[in-house]
Amino acid sequence: MITLRQSPFDLFERLDQQLSQVERVPAAEIHETENHYTVRLELPGVAHDSIDVKASDRSLSVSAERQRPQSEAADAEAAAPDNTLLSEFRHGNWSRSFRFAHSLDRDALRASYRDGILTIEAPKTDNRTTVSVKVES
Repeated sequence: MITLRQSPFDLFERLDQQLSQVERVPAAEIHETENHYTVRLELPGVAHDSIDVKASDRSLSVSAERQRPQSEAADAEAAAPDNTLLSEFRHGNWSRSFRFAHSLDRDALRASYRDGILTIEAPKTDNRTTVSVKVES
């Protein structure tokens, strides 16, 4: 019987490849008061225009894209050799969804983005978007 052994360095390389392919999920914190929720997300390096906030009755979805800086993008497209020694920056799409116990007042949602922090104020409401259907016999 032949036993194949892998180097620990091979395992680290494989782990690094898997981590680079994992969906990016920004760190978040949620605060609740009697009247509203406050959701804060860390979105460093994300352009204001790429942030998309969507809300339904009891859920909130945030997505954004962190693009590669123009100078790096131009260098990547050029045939010149890349002289970056180390880069741990992540570029690509970010997304996160939240579900709440109370209904959200979608018309009164407010979002602001400053210094890499997205803050969403989501007021609660008692209005529900459920429909009752009479069953006929």
